[in-house]
Amino acid sequence: MDFKDWRKPETQPVANEESASTNTRRGKRFADHIEEQIRAAEERGDFRNLRGLGQPLNLDVNPYAGEKALGYSLLKNNGYAPAEVELAREIRQELERLDAQRATLSQRGRALRNRRVPFASEQRAYNNAVKKALAEYEAKLRDLNSKILTLNLTAPASMHRSPLNVEQMINQFREACPLFD
Repeated sequence: MDFKDWRKPETQPVANEESASTNTRRGKRFADHIEEQIRAAEERGDFRNLRGLGQPLNLDVNPYAGEKALGYSLLKNNGYAPAEVELAREIRQELERLDAQRATLSQRGRALRNRRVPFASEQRAYNNAVKKALAEYEAKLRDLNSKILTLNLTAPASMHRSPLNVEQMINQFREACPLFD
């Protein structure tokens, strides 16, 4: 049995032009070969008179929509979004609204504390407002967690959100809006 050293290239004389063109591709990556063909076509001028040259691409067609493409296009043309996108937007807006409500209440408490001597009635009113807001805050956070669960079940993985840590957020609310003694 003869031993062939696979590390050494085989030396064969070039018989004709076809084998010479295949030998030039040997050792190149496929992408390099494609780029070489594109460059050669550009040099020949094959891309000069293409239809739509210099105009923006039409990116309205979604190749990933599949059988839902017609429904998505109808929603888009009428100013709506798919259900999972609407739900994600609703979750985001509700969280922003809750944060704004907490910031307003916190600012009100700081303003009362910066006074020399706030009235007892103002302190009681603030404490009642904080308690009421905290109860609503907790209920809405739990509601948002159920919406997040629904979103995670219906939406693609790239749109998933992690559930809210309700206990931690309630503690942050209490720290931002401390009660008067």
